[in-house]
Amino acid sequence: MRFTLPVALLLLISPLLALAEPTVIPLWPEGVPDAQPNGGQEYVENDRVFNVQQPSLTLHAPPAGQANGTAVILCPGGGYGRLAVSVEGTPTSAWLTAQGVTCFILKYRLKEYGHPAPLRDVLRAVRLVRARAAEFGVDPARIGVYGSSAGGHLASCAATLFDHPAGRTGHPLDAVSARPDFAILQYPVILLEGPHAHRGSVQNLLGAQPSAELLTLLSTDRQVSAQTPPVFLVHTAQDTSVPLENSLAFYTALRRAGVPAELHLYEKGPHGFGMRADLGPTSTWPRRCEEWMRSHGWLP
Repeated sequence: MRFTLPVALLLLISPLLALAEPTVIPLWPEGVPDAQPNGGQEYVENDRVFNVQQPSLTLHAPPAGQANGTAVILCPGGGYGRLAVSVEGTPTSAWLTAQGVTCFILKYRLKEYGHPAPLRDVLRAVRLVRARAAEFGVDPARIGVYGSSAGGHLASCAATLFDHPAGRTGHPLDAVSARPDFAILQYPVILLEGPHAHRGSVQNLLGAQPSAELLTLLSTDRQVSAQTPPVFLVHTAQDTSVPLENSLAFYTALRRAGVPAELHLYEKGPHGFGMRADLGPTSTWPRRCEEWMRSHGWLP
């Protein structure tokens, strides 16, 4: 029998879970593509990770005997300028591992590299987990991506650009499918143009004067196809940083392409609410996500 822990309790115990030594898996053991020899050191400030030079996956396993075979690659947000791992990584992994999901928190490259480095990192993460599925005790056909804010943009890139040439480096692992089997997007950046775009993410990812071609390519609502995997979206009306029109645009594109999708819009909650338990109905979104995952067979 599996017991579901309340989100509030998970938030209390997640700092304790973080004390255990996690397994850190280098993303590019053969050498980081286009590595910056004078890129400086990664550092942490206000619980945010800056200047990622060595991308990695941090494995968070479910309690012994409770893994159900589903894996999720977590992409924290931070506008492509930093990674909010403590807000949008560790608490989320505590929730998912309590459901038996094996979690991998992705530390991906940021503004110091720009496109296509983050895309290459997330697609390499999917390929790596799928290629080593037996080692990690997961089903290679049940590997999802989860992203918040700019991390939601990166997860949406994985869901739509999984076969794009920019995501390959010529390594033999490129032969492994990078298509995730599902995506969970929390207040995601989707639109890179127009009044609802998140300008900070656009500049950090593409520079001050991005080309029209790149803006179109990475406005991921324009890249949805029938091959895009099922998607769960959650957003709030009070989000003034990344307006809910981003999720609406992605959902509309999914619906037009015939892709299974579920969209939850709530009244209350600022941008970056993560797993907060004090937002009334908004705080129930993890339960809705669990129901969605269960309906597709990713949770028992």
